[in-house]
Amino acid sequence: MPVRLQTLCCLLLYVGIMACSPSKHEEALAGLERVPLSYAKGFGIWQGEGYKVVEVSQAYPGKHEPFRYLVLEEGQPDYDPGDYDAVVTLPLNSIVLTSTTQVPHLDLLGISGLMTGFANTDLISSAAMRRHIESGAVKDLGKGVLPNIETLIALDPDLMVVSTMGDNLQLVSLLDKAGIPAVLNGEYTEQDPLGRAEWIKFTGAVTGRYAESVEVFEEIESEYVNLKGNIAAATIAHKPTVMAGVMYNDIWYAPAASSWATFFLRDAGGDYIFKDETGTGSLQLSYEFVLDRAIDAEYWIGAADFTDLQHMKEVDPRYGHFKAFKKGEVYTFTKKKGPTGGLEYFELGYMRPDIILKDLVKILHPEFLPDYEPYFYEKLN
Repeated sequence: MPVRLQTLCCLLLYVGIMACSPSKHEEALAGLERVPLSYAKGFGIWQGEGYKVVEVSQAYPGKHEPFRYLVLEEGQPDYDPGDYDAVVTLPLNSIVLTSTTQVPHLDLLGISGLMTGFANTDLISSAAMRRHIESGAVKDLGKGVLPNIETLIALDPDLMVVSTMGDNLQLVSLLDKAGIPAVLNGEYTEQDPLGRAEWIKFTGAVTGRYAESVEVFEEIESEYVNLKGNIAAATIAHKPTVMAGVMYNDIWYAPAASSWATFFLRDAGGDYIFKDETGTGSLQLSYEFVLDRAIDAEYWIGAADFTDLQHMKEVDPRYGHFKAFKKGEVYTFTKKKGPTGGLEYFELGYMRPDIILKDLVKILHPEFLPDYEPYFYEKLN
Protein backbone atom coordinates (compact mmCIF):
# COMPACT_ATOMS: atom_id res chain seq x y z
CA MET A 1 0.00 0.00 0.00
CA PRO A 2 1.49 3.41 -0.92
CA VAL A 3 2.60 5.44 2.11
CA ARG A 4 0.21 8.31 1.33
CA LEU A 5 -2.77 5.94 1.07
CA GLN A 6 -1.67 4.10 4.24
CA THR A 7 -1.51 7.41 6.11
CA LEU A 8 -4.96 8.38 4.87
CA CYS A 9 -6.44 5.04 5.96
CA CYS A 10 -4.90 5.39 9.42
CA LEU A 11 -6.27 8.91 9.69
CA LEU A 12 -9.76 7.80 8.69
CA LEU A 13 -9.58 4.90 11.16
CA TYR A 14 -8.54 7.31 13.93
CA VAL A 15 -11.38 9.71 13.11
CA GLY A 16 -13.81 6.78 13.10
CA ILE A 17 -12.63 5.58 16.49
CA MET A 18 -12.89 9.10 17.91
CA ALA A 19 -16.40 9.49 16.49
CA CYS A 20 -17.52 6.25 18.15
CA SER A 21 -15.75 6.87 21.48
CA PRO A 22 -17.74 8.66 24.16
CA SER A 23 -16.45 12.12 25.02
CA LYS A 24 -15.41 13.09 28.53
CA HIS A 25 -18.66 15.06 28.68
CA GLU A 26 -20.75 12.02 27.76
CA GLU A 27 -18.86 9.81 30.23
CA ALA A 28 -19.55 12.25 33.09
CA LEU A 29 -23.29 12.14 32.39
CA ALA A 30 -23.58 8.46 31.46
CA GLY A 31 -26.22 6.63 33.46
CA LEU A 32 -27.70 9.83 34.89
CA GLU A 33 -31.34 10.78 34.42
CA ARG A 34 -31.76 14.06 32.57
CA VAL A 35 -34.27 16.32 34.29
CA PRO A 36 -36.68 17.78 31.69
CA LEU A 37 -36.87 21.54 31.15
CA SER A 38 -39.63 23.24 29.17
CA TYR A 39 -38.25 26.58 27.95
CA ALA A 40 -34.74 27.33 29.19
CA LYS A 41 -31.93 26.50 26.77
CA GLY A 42 -28.90 27.69 28.69
CA PHE A 43 -28.61 24.99 31.36
CA GLY A 44 -29.35 21.34 32.03
CA ILE A 45 -29.78 19.17 35.12
CA TRP A 46 -28.95 15.47 35.53
CA GLN A 47 -29.90 13.40 38.58
CA GLY A 48 -27.60 10.77 40.06
CA GLU A 49 -27.87 8.72 43.23
CA GLY A 50 -27.50 11.31 45.98
CA TYR A 51 -26.23 14.06 43.69
CA LYS A 52 -27.06 16.26 40.73
CA VAL A 53 -24.92 17.48 37.86
CA VAL A 54 -25.84 20.97 36.67
CA GLU A 55 -24.40 22.16 33.40
CA VAL A 56 -24.51 25.74 32.09
CA SER A 57 -24.11 25.74 28.34
CA GLN A 58 -24.95 29.42 27.85
CA ALA A 59 -23.43 31.41 30.69
CA TYR A 60 -22.93 34.47 28.48
CA PRO A 61 -23.44 35.43 24.82
CA GLY A 62 -21.27 33.68 22.26
CA LYS A 63 -19.89 30.15 22.06
CA HIS A 64 -18.00 28.69 24.99
CA GLU A 65 -17.33 25.37 26.66
CA PRO A 66 -20.07 24.36 29.12
CA PHE A 67 -19.54 24.87 32.84
CA ARG A 68 -20.34 21.78 34.91
CA TYR A 69 -21.17 21.70 38.62
CA LEU A 70 -21.55 18.76 40.99
CA VAL A 71 -24.19 19.18 43.71
CA LEU A 72 -23.77 16.67 46.53
CA GLU A 73 -27.19 16.09 48.06
CA GLU A 74 -26.26 13.34 50.50
CA GLY A 75 -23.27 11.11 51.19
CA GLN A 76 -20.00 11.40 49.31
CA PRO A 77 -20.15 9.57 45.96
CA ASP A 78 -16.84 8.94 44.26
CA TYR A 79 -16.01 11.70 41.81
CA ASP A 80 -13.09 13.36 40.11
CA PRO A 81 -13.09 17.07 41.08
CA GLY A 82 -11.22 17.76 37.86
CA ASP A 83 -14.40 16.97 35.94
CA TYR A 84 -16.26 19.89 37.53
CA ASP A 85 -15.91 23.66 37.65
CA ALA A 86 -17.30 23.67 41.20
CA VAL A 87 -18.52 21.18 43.78
CA VAL A 88 -21.45 22.31 45.96
CA THR A 89 -22.12 20.42 49.17
CA LEU A 90 -25.64 20.55 50.64
CA PRO A 91 -27.15 21.71 52.91
CA LEU A 92 -26.07 25.32 52.49
CA ASN A 93 -25.76 27.78 55.35
CA SER A 94 -24.69 30.88 53.43
CA ILE A 95 -25.06 32.23 49.90
CA VAL A 96 -23.67 35.33 48.18
CA LEU A 97 -25.46 36.75 45.13
CA THR A 98 -24.19 39.19 42.51
CA SER A 99 -27.39 40.36 40.80
CA THR A 100 -30.73 41.66 42.03
CA THR A 101 -32.43 39.34 39.52
CA GLN A 102 -31.27 36.40 41.65
CA VAL A 103 -32.92 37.77 44.83
CA PRO A 104 -36.51 36.69 43.92
CA HIS A 105 -35.25 33.13 43.50
CA LEU A 106 -34.31 32.95 47.17
CA ASP A 107 -37.52 34.72 48.19
CA LEU A 108 -39.76 32.35 46.24
CA LEU A 109 -37.88 29.29 47.49
CA GLY A 110 -38.19 30.46 51.09
CA ILE A 111 -34.44 30.78 51.67
CA SER A 112 -33.89 34.55 51.73
CA GLY A 113 -32.28 34.06 55.14
CA LEU A 114 -29.36 32.18 53.56
CA MET A 115 -27.99 35.28 51.85
CA THR A 116 -25.01 36.61 53.78
CA GLY A 117 -23.37 38.97 51.28
CA PHE A 118 -24.20 41.32 48.40
CA ALA A 119 -22.48 44.30 46.79
CA ASN A 120 -24.54 47.50 46.61
CA THR A 121 -27.32 46.29 48.89
CA ASP A 122 -29.24 49.54 48.29
CA LEU A 123 -30.17 48.18 44.85
CA ILE A 124 -32.31 45.43 46.39
CA SER A 125 -36.06 46.15 46.54
CA SER A 126 -37.50 42.87 47.88
CA ALA A 127 -39.35 43.50 51.16
CA ALA A 128 -38.27 40.14 52.60
CA MET A 129 -34.64 40.69 51.67
CA ARG A 130 -34.64 44.29 52.91
CA ARG A 131 -35.77 43.07 56.33
CA HIS A 132 -32.98 40.51 56.25
CA ILE A 133 -30.45 43.19 55.29
CA GLU A 134 -31.66 45.61 57.94
CA SER A 135 -31.30 42.91 60.59
CA GLY A 136 -27.55 43.05 59.97
CA ALA A 137 -27.35 39.50 58.57
CA VAL A 138 -26.06 40.58 55.13
CA LYS A 139 -22.55 41.92 54.65
CA ASP A 140 -22.39 44.79 52.15
CA LEU A 141 -19.55 43.82 49.83
CA GLY A 142 -18.90 47.36 48.65
CA LYS A 143 -20.27 49.94 46.25
CA GLY A 144 -17.94 49.26 43.33
CA VAL A 145 -18.51 47.38 40.10
CA LEU A 146 -17.15 44.20 41.73
CA PRO A 147 -17.57 42.89 45.27
CA ASN A 148 -14.67 43.54 47.63
CA ILE A 149 -12.73 40.31 47.22
CA GLU A 150 -11.01 40.41 50.63
CA THR A 151 -14.35 40.85 52.43
CA LEU A 152 -15.91 38.15 50.28
CA ILE A 153 -13.19 35.59 51.03
CA ALA A 154 -13.36 36.40 54.75
CA LEU A 155 -17.12 35.79 54.62
CA ASP A 156 -16.39 32.30 53.22
CA PRO A 157 -19.89 31.49 51.86
CA ASP A 158 -20.96 27.95 50.99
CA LEU A 159 -22.00 29.14 47.52
CA MET A 160 -21.68 32.19 45.30
CA VAL A 161 -24.02 32.69 42.36
CA VAL A 162 -22.23 34.79 39.74
CA SER A 163 -24.03 36.79 37.09
CA THR A 164 -21.95 37.08 33.92
CA MET A 165 -23.26 40.55 33.14
CA GLY A 166 -20.57 43.16 33.77
CA ASP A 167 -17.19 42.17 35.17
CA ASN A 168 -18.23 39.48 37.65
CA LEU A 169 -16.79 36.65 35.54
CA GLN A 170 -13.26 37.53 36.63
CA LEU A 171 -14.22 36.59 40.20
CA VAL A 172 -14.52 32.89 39.42
CA SER A 173 -10.82 31.98 39.34
CA LEU A 174 -10.19 33.93 42.56
CA LEU A 175 -13.06 32.16 44.31
CA ASP A 176 -11.82 28.79 43.08
CA LYS A 177 -8.41 29.44 44.63
CA ALA A 178 -10.12 30.46 47.88
CA GLY A 179 -12.16 27.24 47.92
CA ILE A 180 -15.51 29.02 47.51
CA PRO A 181 -17.87 27.20 45.09
CA ALA A 182 -19.05 29.64 42.39
CA VAL A 183 -21.71 28.87 39.80
CA LEU A 184 -22.53 31.00 36.75
CA ASN A 185 -26.09 32.19 36.17
CA GLY A 186 -26.77 33.13 32.53
CA GLU A 187 -30.53 33.69 32.77
CA TYR A 188 -30.36 36.94 30.80
CA THR A 189 -29.23 35.06 27.66
CA GLU A 190 -32.69 33.48 27.37
CA GLN A 191 -35.07 35.34 25.07
CA ASP A 192 -38.28 33.52 25.96
CA PRO A 193 -39.75 35.11 29.13
CA LEU A 194 -40.61 31.69 30.53
CA GLY A 195 -37.10 30.52 29.68
CA ARG A 196 -35.65 33.21 31.94
CA ALA A 197 -38.10 32.39 34.71
CA GLU A 198 -37.23 28.69 34.47
CA TRP A 199 -33.74 29.48 35.75
CA ILE A 200 -35.29 29.26 39.21
CA LYS A 201 -34.86 25.50 38.68
CA PHE A 202 -31.12 26.13 38.33
CA THR A 203 -31.16 27.91 41.69
CA GLY A 204 -33.34 25.16 43.13
CA ALA A 205 -30.88 22.50 41.98
CA VAL A 206 -27.77 24.15 43.44
CA THR A 207 -29.45 25.05 46.76
CA GLY A 208 -31.27 21.79 47.45
CA ARG A 209 -34.71 23.28 46.72
CA TYR A 210 -35.39 21.73 43.33
CA ALA A 211 -38.87 20.37 44.14
CA GLU A 212 -39.90 23.77 45.46
CA SER A 213 -38.54 25.48 42.35
CA VAL A 214 -40.65 23.27 40.08
CA GLU A 215 -43.77 24.13 42.04
CA VAL A 216 -43.05 27.87 41.88
CA PHE A 217 -42.27 27.80 38.17
CA GLU A 218 -45.32 25.77 37.21
CA GLU A 219 -47.62 28.27 38.91
CA ILE A 220 -46.00 31.19 37.04
CA GLU A 221 -46.05 29.24 33.78
CA SER A 222 -49.75 28.44 34.19
CA GLU A 223 -50.64 32.09 34.73
CA TYR A 224 -48.62 33.20 31.70
CA VAL A 225 -49.71 30.46 29.30
CA ASN A 226 -53.41 30.76 30.18
CA LEU A 227 -53.49 34.53 29.65
CA LYS A 228 -51.44 34.28 26.45
CA GLY A 229 -53.81 31.57 25.18
CA ASN A 230 -56.89 33.63 25.99
CA ILE A 231 -55.50 36.58 24.04
CA ALA A 232 -54.52 34.38 21.08
CA ALA A 233 -57.91 32.63 20.99
CA ALA A 234 -59.96 35.80 21.27
CA THR A 235 -61.38 37.48 18.22
CA ILE A 236 -59.51 40.75 18.49
CA ALA A 237 -60.77 43.15 15.87
CA HIS A 238 -57.71 45.34 16.18
CA LYS A 239 -54.15 44.75 17.36
CA PRO A 240 -52.91 48.14 18.53
CA THR A 241 -49.59 49.32 17.15
CA VAL A 242 -46.82 49.72 19.70
CA MET A 243 -43.54 51.63 19.64
CA ALA A 244 -40.78 51.34 22.22
CA GLY A 245 -37.47 52.76 23.33
CA VAL A 246 -35.87 56.20 23.71
CA MET A 247 -32.93 58.25 22.47
CA TYR A 248 -29.42 58.15 23.96
CA ASN A 249 -26.72 60.31 22.35
CA ASP A 250 -28.84 60.71 19.21
CA ILE A 251 -29.35 56.94 18.80
CA TRP A 252 -32.75 55.37 19.37
CA TYR A 253 -32.54 52.10 21.30
CA ALA A 254 -35.47 49.69 21.04
CA PRO A 255 -36.00 45.93 21.47
CA ALA A 256 -35.14 43.81 18.41
CA ALA A 257 -37.56 41.29 16.90
CA SER A 258 -36.39 38.29 18.96
CA SER A 259 -35.64 40.07 22.22
CA TRP A 260 -37.16 39.29 25.61
CA ALA A 261 -39.25 42.49 25.64
CA THR A 262 -40.70 41.84 22.18
CA PHE A 263 -42.07 38.44 23.28
CA PHE A 264 -44.29 40.24 25.78
CA LEU A 265 -45.70 42.71 23.25
CA ARG A 266 -46.57 39.88 20.89
CA ASP A 267 -48.11 37.68 23.58
CA ALA A 268 -50.13 40.62 24.92
CA GLY A 269 -51.80 41.09 21.54
CA GLY A 270 -49.82 44.09 20.33
CA ASP A 271 -48.47 44.88 16.86
CA TYR A 272 -44.89 45.93 17.53
CA ILE A 273 -43.62 48.46 15.01
CA PHE A 274 -40.11 46.96 14.88
CA LYS A 275 -41.12 43.28 14.89
CA ASP A 276 -39.29 42.74 11.57
CA GLU A 277 -35.98 44.22 12.72
CA THR A 278 -33.94 41.08 13.41
CA GLY A 279 -31.82 40.57 16.49
CA THR A 280 -32.02 39.41 20.10
CA GLY A 281 -30.85 42.54 21.90
CA SER A 282 -31.36 46.25 21.34
CA LEU A 283 -31.74 47.93 17.98
CA GLN A 284 -29.75 51.09 17.33
CA LEU A 285 -31.85 53.28 15.06
CA SER A 286 -31.83 56.82 13.74
CA TYR A 287 -34.54 59.21 14.86
CA GLU A 288 -35.65 59.66 11.25
CA PHE A 289 -36.15 55.93 10.79
CA VAL A 290 -38.19 55.67 14.00
CA LEU A 291 -40.29 58.71 13.11
CA ASP A 292 -41.10 57.23 9.72
CA ARG A 293 -42.11 53.87 11.16
CA ALA A 294 -43.68 54.85 14.46
CA ILE A 295 -45.18 58.32 14.08
CA ASP A 296 -48.74 56.90 14.14
CA ALA A 297 -48.17 54.13 16.70
CA GLU A 298 -51.01 54.04 19.23
CA TYR A 299 -48.95 53.12 22.29
CA TRP A 300 -45.45 53.88 23.47
CA ILE A 301 -44.32 51.26 25.99
CA GLY A 302 -41.02 51.26 27.82
CA ALA A 303 -40.09 54.96 27.69
CA ALA A 304 -37.11 54.52 30.04
CA ASP A 305 -37.48 56.09 33.48
CA PHE A 306 -39.03 59.44 32.60
CA THR A 307 -41.34 60.82 35.26
CA ASP A 308 -43.83 62.66 33.01
CA LEU A 309 -44.42 63.81 29.44
CA GLN A 310 -43.18 67.32 30.13
CA HIS A 311 -39.86 65.91 31.30
CA MET A 312 -39.60 63.83 28.13
CA LYS A 313 -40.20 66.85 25.93
CA GLU A 314 -37.68 68.94 27.84
CA VAL A 315 -35.02 66.25 27.34
CA ASP A 316 -35.78 65.94 23.61
CA PRO A 317 -38.53 68.02 21.95
CA ARG A 318 -38.66 65.52 19.07
CA TYR A 319 -40.52 63.05 21.30
CA GLY A 320 -43.55 65.31 20.94
CA HIS A 321 -43.96 64.45 17.24
CA PHE A 322 -45.35 60.97 17.90
CA LYS A 323 -49.08 60.25 18.02
CA ALA A 324 -48.71 58.15 21.19
CA PHE A 325 -47.06 61.10 22.93
CA LYS A 326 -49.71 63.57 21.76
CA LYS A 327 -52.49 61.29 23.02
CA GLY A 328 -50.76 60.59 26.31
CA GLU A 329 -50.38 56.85 25.70
CA VAL A 330 -46.83 56.60 26.99
CA TYR A 331 -45.94 54.00 29.63
CA THR A 332 -42.89 53.25 31.76
CA PHE A 333 -42.03 50.30 34.01
CA THR A 334 -41.05 52.45 36.98
CA LYS A 335 -44.21 52.20 39.09
CA LYS A 336 -42.70 50.01 41.81
CA LYS A 337 -39.54 51.15 43.57
CA GLY A 338 -37.91 49.70 46.64
CA PRO A 339 -37.39 51.79 49.78
CA THR A 340 -33.79 52.48 48.77
CA GLY A 341 -34.62 53.41 45.17
CA GLY A 342 -34.20 50.13 43.26
CA LEU A 343 -36.62 49.39 40.42
CA GLU A 344 -38.59 46.19 41.02
CA TYR A 345 -38.97 45.67 37.27
CA PHE A 346 -35.24 44.93 36.99
CA GLU A 347 -35.32 42.66 40.04
CA LEU A 348 -38.60 40.76 39.99
CA GLY A 349 -39.41 41.08 36.27
CA TYR A 350 -37.17 38.22 35.09
CA MET A 351 -38.84 35.87 37.54
CA ARG A 352 -42.44 37.05 37.09
CA PRO A 353 -43.19 37.31 33.36
CA ASP A 354 -46.81 36.58 34.21
CA ILE A 355 -47.07 39.94 35.97
CA ILE A 356 -45.46 41.81 33.07
CA LEU A 357 -47.85 40.13 30.63
CA LYS A 358 -50.87 41.08 32.77
CA ASP A 359 -49.67 44.69 32.87
CA LEU A 360 -49.34 44.87 29.09
CA VAL A 361 -52.68 43.16 28.44
CA LYS A 362 -54.29 45.68 30.77
CA ILE A 363 -52.78 48.50 28.70
CA LEU A 364 -53.49 47.10 25.22
CA HIS A 365 -56.70 45.12 25.85
CA PRO A 366 -58.13 46.28 29.20
CA GLU A 367 -61.40 44.41 28.61
CA PHE A 368 -59.62 41.11 29.36
CA LEU A 369 -58.59 42.19 32.88
CA PRO A 370 -61.23 44.70 34.00
CA ASP A 371 -60.34 44.57 37.72
CA TYR A 372 -56.57 44.29 37.40
CA GLU A 373 -54.25 47.09 38.53
CA PRO A 374 -50.87 47.12 36.72
CA TYR A 375 -47.93 46.29 38.97
CA PHE A 376 -44.83 47.45 37.06
CA TYR A 377 -46.20 49.78 34.38
CA GLU A 378 -47.79 53.20 34.69
CA LYS A 379 -48.96 55.85 32.26
CA LEU A 380 -46.97 59.08 32.26
CA ASN A 381 -48.90 62.18 33.25
